[in-house]
Amino acid sequence: MTVTDLARDTSTDSDTGDLRSRILTIAERLFRDMGYRKTTVADIAAALRMSPGNVYRFFPSKKALNEAVAERMLAQIEAELGRIVRETGTPARERLRRLVRTMHSMSAGQFTANRRMHDMVEVAMAESWEVIHGHIGRVEDLLVALVAEGAREGEFRVADPRAAARCVQTAIVRFCHPALIAQCADREQPTVDEMIDFLLTGLRAEG
Repeated sequence: MTVTDLARDTSTDSDTGDLRSRILTIAERLFRDMGYRKTTVADIAAALRMSPGNVYRFFPSKKALNEAVAERMLAQIEAELGRIVRETGTPARERLRRLVRTMHSMSAGQFTANRRMHDMVEVAMAESWEVIHGHIGRVEDLLVALVAEGAREGEFRVADPRAAARCVQTAIVRFCHPALIAQCADREQPTVDEMIDFLLTGLRAEG
């Protein structure tokens, strides 16, 4: 997809649409097509038929724009995980299985399948962007809520739901971290379902 194609696509947007969201949408598309390192603010502005100064009104630097794109992509994962955690009528153990599977599939789909996006997120993690720390913390909170509910319902036997949630989160890093997903793809490793079974055995209440 060329910059001209993107501009044509963007021209159909409502004039009253959220400009910041439009900037992020175009930035993400260009990052996927060209790579975030090669994409400039001028490229994004050209696709939106505006001056670079208008982009800088919302994002003071290219780094801030990179972080905002990463944050929006991670928020999509968090939203889906939140829906799973908040489901009613489904045992916690089943929701935990779905949560881990979803984290793995969405992380692989968004960040690993596209090498250019993989590079952006890998740099974000290496440089400890604040959005990555925030994402890790919010996923931890979702796991805590789910483990605590399972403990209340007698599905899990844990003394400290947060400590247990952190153990789960640490155990599944290999299935969620873009670099580890890529590096372990061709190695003989436990499958995501084998790891989930192992974790559920550790969490399950006795008897």
